[in-house]
Amino acid sequence: MSIAAKLLITFGVLFYLVVIPVLEWNQSHVFNEQWPPHARFHEVWQLTSNIALGVAVLWLSWFRSQIKIAAMISCCVMGGVIVSFLLSGHSGGSVQSGNISKYILGLDLAVFVAIVVCLTALLAVFVDEKDKSN
Repeated sequence: MSIAAKLLITFGVLFYLVVIPVLEWNQSHVFNEQWPPHARFHEVWQLTSNIALGVAVLWLSWFRSQIKIAAMISCCVMGGVIVSFLLSGHSGGSVQSGNISKYILGLDLAVFVAIVVCLTALLAVFVDEKDKSN
C-alpha cells in the first residue's frame, strides 16, 4: 500500500481530528453563552463524532490499508461543511462564527479547508490505485 496515500489521508484527518476541535472547544462555540444549550449540545456531538471518525480513518489507513473507505469517511465529514455552506441561505445558518473571518481564493476559510480535505482524500485514492497497478 502507498505510504503517500496514507500521508495524504492523515493530512486531511488532522483538520477535523485536531485543528477544528482546538478552534471550537472554547468560548466561541462549545462554551458560548449566547448559543442555546441545545446548539452547544450539537456542537459537542459534532466535535466528538468527528474526532472518533478521525481516529477510525487513521486506523483504516495505517492498519487496514483501506484508503477508499478512509477517503469516503473523510469526504463525508468535511463534505458536510460544504453542503451546509451551500444550504445556508435556506437554513438560516452561517459559516461565520465570529472568532475567525478569513478568506482564501474568495472562499471562507472553513469551506476552503473542507474542499482541500475532500480533494486530498480523492487524491489519496488515485495515488493508492496507481500504486496498486504498478
